Amino acid sequence: MSRNAKINTLLLAIVAALAALPLALGLGDHKEEPFTGADGEAETAITEIAPDYEPWFAPLYEPPSGEVESALFALQAALGAGVLAYYFGLRKGRRQGEARAAAAGDGRAPGSGSAGAAGSVGSGA
Repeated sequence: MSRNAKINTLLLAIVAALAALPLALGLGDHKEEPFTGADGEAETAITEIAPDYEPWFAPLYEPPSGEVESALFALQAALGAGVLAYYFGLRKGRRQGEARAAAAGDGRAPGSGSAGAAGSVGSGA
């Protein structure tokens, strides 16, 4: 196993442990909704510290339930991952295309005004 494969396996194990340990150890069992987002936790903390606090802004759209909110968040994450995957795939494809073009010839585009191999055939002898 190569060094990169070992590092990738170790990182994958760490990520899996970070995802599974809170569930296995029962963290959050004392709460009504144990795995709410940071927004809910912040709102609870603010109302405990300053009960008369009023937010500066109101949300543009309030989902009808927590499930809809979670689905919209997952959709947003999936769209973001898709955009990033497209971008990195496009960059890799361009790099591979440039490498193939460089391997096939001198890397210059046809018709760019350069005298390639065909121009030097008749000029020597």
